Amino acid sequence: MTDKSLTAHPPRPRNTAGGRGGWLLPTVLVVLSVVPLIAGGVRLTELAGGDVTPGNARFFAAPLPVVLHIFSAALYSVLGAFQFAPRFRRRRPGWHRVAGRILVPCGLVAALSGLWMTLFYARPVGDGDLLAAFRLLFGTAMVVAIASGLAAIRRRDFARHRAWMIRGYAIGLGAGTQVLVHLPWLMFFGMPDELGRALLMGAGWAINLVVAEGVIRRRPAAFSS
Repeated sequence: MTDKSLTAHPPRPRNTAGGRGGWLLPTVLVVLSVVPLIAGGVRLTELAGGDVTPGNARFFAAPLPVVLHIFSAALYSVLGAFQFAPRFRRRRPGWHRVAGRILVPCGLVAALSGLWMTLFYARPVGDGDLLAAFRLLFGTAMVVAIASGLAAIRRRDFARHRAWMIRGYAIGLGAGTQVLVHLPWLMFFGMPDELGRALLMGAGWAINLVVAEGVIRRRPAAFSS
């Protein structure tokens, strides 16, 4: 996520819409990551302790992909949130470049390991063909977005780099939004069936991408520094 726009653009008026010091959005993004982080921690504890259950039995034969997925997705979601803190980035001009060199491989590992798990792990109860198709679609889209962002920055096309990286991050943070989408359904209707689960999961990714496109289309005073 290398970005020389600190020197490519003149100073802009201070943007206070993101909360004090521009920390509101990064805080929301970190909070959105909390439930998936907890779930990943529980999964790792089960694997380390050999605690086989019907929900995790499929991971024990080949634990490496799920371990890589949990660690890479956790680092990607939390570290990536700080890329949306404009004042933090202005005070640490080298942060964006250094963090980007970590975020790109983490994002690719998270997406590719997710694709592997979709293709080769046995499906848990409640996961059908439609959800598998969504996972393959959005996982592939995440890889394409990150690769496109990397290609754009090598051409020094900062606007397209920013746009593609925001899209990739939005997809990567889908698990957090999926939790929020499921909660009202569970409260009012109970456990969704196979189709309902697929649609709710798809809605989580779709919501994130709609929000991302809204951010991209604003003049990025808060995110191009």
